[in-house]
Amino acid sequence: MKKDIDQSAGARLLLTAACFVIVVAGMRVAGPILVPFLLSALIAFICSAPLFWLRRKGVPTAPAVLIIVAGIITIGLLLGILVGTSLEDFAIALPSYQARLEEEMVGLIVLLRGYGVDLSSQKLFKYFEIGKIMQMAASMFSGLGGMLANTFLILLTVIFILLEASGFPVKLRAAFGDTEKSLANLKRVTESIKYYLTIKTATSLATGLCIAIWLAVQGVDFPILWGLLAFLFNYVPSIGPIIAAVPAVLLAFIQLGIGPALFAALGYGVVNIVIGGVIEPRVMGRGVGLSTLVVFISLVFWGWVFGPVGMLLSVPLSITLKIALENNENTHWIAILLGSEEP
Repeated sequence: MKKDIDQSAGARLLLTAACFVIVVAGMRVAGPILVPFLLSALIAFICSAPLFWLRRKGVPTAPAVLIIVAGIITIGLLLGILVGTSLEDFAIALPSYQARLEEEMVGLIVLLRGYGVDLSSQKLFKYFEIGKIMQMAASMFSGLGGMLANTFLILLTVIFILLEASGFPVKLRAAFGDTEKSLANLKRVTESIKYYLTIKTATSLATGLCIAIWLAVQGVDFPILWGLLAFLFNYVPSIGPIIAAVPAVLLAFIQLGIGPALFAALGYGVVNIVIGGVIEPRVMGRGVGLSTLVVFISLVFWGWVFGPVGMLLSVPLSITLKIALENNENTHWIAILLGSEEP
């Protein structure tokens, strides 16, 4: 009897693993379709807060959605104007930046040898391709540019999601009858996700603005691009700010030298400590974070499945999963394991 139970449990485990592999493979193949939809859902969740605020002020659903969509289009056009030219210039200047960076690294190696630290420039460039870091930033921006090609599809999906948002509970009641408990759980999950994304977007915007101003005052090229990168990667806690800082600090090193590069790194540290370490936890509250290990694994996993945009969506997707799990008694233990705090 015990042997049959063990075999049944093993079979269920194998079946679950096989289903997981099939689902992941399907998501990777369907990435060109899923990524715009996930991005639309993320934007719709962020925009749902102003939508319901307008509804409470007495604005009907359709005009409220039109106001929000007009705001999205305005922000998109401003970003396109500000970022488009800078992105093109950055792509043109990238080879010269890489060559200059290698020259600066050779000078740094000579300086270190003067202090008794013997490093071989050939081995250093062989094992650490410094220019790849700048190429990584360029590929990230190009991936985002690829998403802009689907702007109409994303915008249309956002409109439909927002139009359906207010009437969805009514449809659930009409379809399934008395589902107050289920609706209460669904509302709690959606409110938690909406609150997290709204606060995270506000703090990310503040982070990006502060970084752009800091670098512009220093005279680092393309501060708007680096501010945009800081804004996007602020959605990835712990690891994201470091990834966003590396190419900008390297560019400061190429342009201005080691001192300004250290000052730029100091700026990133101050901004992220103040906003991400002090302001955000006070506003956000406790219990919504992910452990650093989970953040890293989700970054690698979703980046592998969906590409560069998947890296930016990794933590919002994981946070959404965690909030959904912690609002279910049967899966609350999984949310505890994914969290950043001890219970």
